[in-house]
Amino acid sequence: MNADLWGFHLLENGHGKARIWAPAAEHMSLEIGARTIPMDRDETGWFEAHLDQPVAGEAYRFVTQEGRKVADPASRWQAGTVDGPSLVTDPKAYSWIHRDWPGRPWHEAVTYELHIGTFTAEGTFLAAARKLKELAELGFTAIELMPVAAFHGERGWGYDGVLAYAPHPAYGKPDDLKHLVDCAHGAGMMVILDVVYNHFGIYGNMLEQYAPQFFLKDSTPWGPAPDFSRKETRSYFIENALYWLSDFRFDGLRFDAADRLVAQDQPWLVDEIADRARNLLPYRTLHLVAEDARHVTSPLEWKGGRAPSCRAVWNDDFHHAVHVLATGETVGHYADFAAEPSVGVRTALAEGFIYQGQARPSKEGKRHGEPSGHLPPTCFVNFLQNHDQIGNRLKGDRLSALVEEDILKALTATLYLSPQIPLAFMGDEFGTRQSFYFFSDYPSEVHEAALKARMEEARNFGGSLYEKEFRAPDPNKRTTFLASKLQRPLAEDARSTSWREFVRELLAKRRSWIWPMLERLPSTEALVLPAPDKVIAVDWRLGNHKLELRCNLGREVATSPTTSGEVFYSLLAEPGTKALPPGGAIFASSGQADLQG
Repeated sequence: MNADLWGFHLLENGHGKARIWAPAAEHMSLEIGARTIPMDRDETGWFEAHLDQPVAGEAYRFVTQEGRKVADPASRWQAGTVDGPSLVTDPKAYSWIHRDWPGRPWHEAVTYELHIGTFTAEGTFLAAARKLKELAELGFTAIELMPVAAFHGERGWGYDGVLAYAPHPAYGKPDDLKHLVDCAHGAGMMVILDVVYNHFGIYGNMLEQYAPQFFLKDSTPWGPAPDFSRKETRSYFIENALYWLSDFRFDGLRFDAADRLVAQDQPWLVDEIADRARNLLPYRTLHLVAEDARHVTSPLEWKGGRAPSCRAVWNDDFHHAVHVLATGETVGHYADFAAEPSVGVRTALAEGFIYQGQARPSKEGKRHGEPSGHLPPTCFVNFLQNHDQIGNRLKGDRLSALVEEDILKALTATLYLSPQIPLAFMGDEFGTRQSFYFFSDYPSEVHEAALKARMEEARNFGGSLYEKEFRAPDPNKRTTFLASKLQRPLAEDARSTSWREFVRELLAKRRSWIWPMLERLPSTEALVLPAPDKVIAVDWRLGNHKLELRCNLGREVATSPTTSGEVFYSLLAEPGTKALPPGGAIFASSGQADLQG
C-alpha cells in the first residue's frame, strides 16, 4: 500500500484515492455519491480505496464496521458541520493572481492578529480580504489569522479544532481562504496562520473512536493530546503544515503551545516541519513562530550548519511585565512579574526572556528558562495584548480600558519603535475600547462544565478583580460572539481617527529608522541604563547603529538619561530633555556602535 498523505486526493489520471488510518477497525468503506467502495486494510491499520472519475465538490464519508458515517479526519472541505460529509477538492482549481509573490524578510514584519469570525460583520474570508488594503496603508505588513481549522459548532476562537485540514465552514470555502491570502499578497502583506497541534477539541472529535492510538492516554486541559511518538500522528500534522504552506501559500505558521509537541526519542515536531518545509519549498521565504512556555533558545539558534527552526517566539514575558507595570494587577499569570515590573520590562526589551534560569514562583521555585541576550531582538514577538490576554478576562477588556491614554500611547510607541517584532490585536489601530470576549458554541449538555472552566481560566487574567455584582457574559450565547465583532463605526470618531494617524506615523518611522538597523545584524548588544522606577532607558547596538529609548510609564515627571543620537520621534517630551512627563518618550539613533557613548 502506498503510504503517503492522509485524506482524499484527485490523481493526475482522473482517478481518486482515499486513505484513512483506523487501527481499531477491521473493516472500513468509502461512501461517495451513490457509491460504496470497500477499502483495503494493511497490517498497520491504514485503509485505502481507489475510484474512477471523482468530481470536485462531491460529498463523501468513511463508514466504520458498525455502520457509523464519519468525516474524513483530513477533510479539505466540509459541507457543513464537522460531523457532516466531506467534499472532494481540486487543489489546482484556484487561479492565483499574485503567483510570483516573493514574500517579505522577517525584520519587516509588523503583525496584525485577527479572528475571521469577528473581524468583519460578515465574519468570512471574503469579507476580511476586502479590509486588508486599509491595514497595509497604515503600515502593517503581516496578518496573523487565529486558527481556522474546522471545529464543533458555528462560532469559537478556533483552538478546539477537530478537522485540521478543513477551513471552518462558517468562514467560507477553501478557495475563499486562498483568495484572502492572494489579496494580502497583492497588498504587500504576509499571512501567518495559527495552528493548533498540541490537542484536539473535545467536541466533534471522531478520530478517537477508530484510532485511539493517535492520542496519549493523558489529555491536556483543552482536549485529547496527540501521541507524537507515533509516525502516523506525526505525519498527520507534518503533512498539515506543508499543506497550508504549499496549497494555500501561507507565508508562515504560528505553533500554539509548541512546547507540547514533543515525544521521547523523537525530534521536536517543529524541527521536522522546518526541515521538510525548507526541502519542499526552497524558493519560498517562510517564517515559523512558536508559542513556547519552556523559554529555551535552541529553536532560534543555528546548530552545526542547520538553520534555526523558528524565526521567533511569542514573548509573554514582555506582555506580563508591561501589564503589571501599567495596571498594577498582580494576580494569576502576572504574579511572577509582580516584584519588579520595571526591571522586567527593561530586561525583556534588552534581552528577550525575563526568566533566564531564575527561580520562578509559579514553577514551585524551580529554575526556569535560558539566557537569551545573545539572540537578535527579531527573535522575539512583542505585544501589549493579544486574543488571550483580552478575551480571557471576564469583561474582555482591553488595555485601552485599563490605563490612561498617555501611558497607552507611550507603550504603543515603545512596541512599534523597539527592535523586536511587534504584534497588534485587531482594533488596536484605532485604539478601540470595545471588549473582545471568549465565545463558544458547545453542546448544551456540557454548558455548565464549560462555564466553570471558563471562570477558572479567567482567574489567571485578572478575573478576581471585578466587582462582586458583575455577571460575566455567557460564552455560549450568540450575543457574546456578536458583541465581540469589531465595530468599525466606532473608528470614525475623532479619537479613533487620531489613533489611526498616530499608528500610521509610528509605522512610517519604523520603516525609515528601525528596518535599516535590522536588515543585517552581524552582532547585537543592549544596555539597560540606570533610571527611576517606571522609567525605561535602553540602548541597543544593532550592527553599526545605535538605537536609544527613553520612556516614562509612571504618573509623575521623572528624570531620564539623555540620548546622544538624532531624535527621530518624541512623545510629550522635548529632544535632549532629562525630565520626562508621564507618557513621555524619546527615540534616537546614530551610527555609533559604542553603547557607552
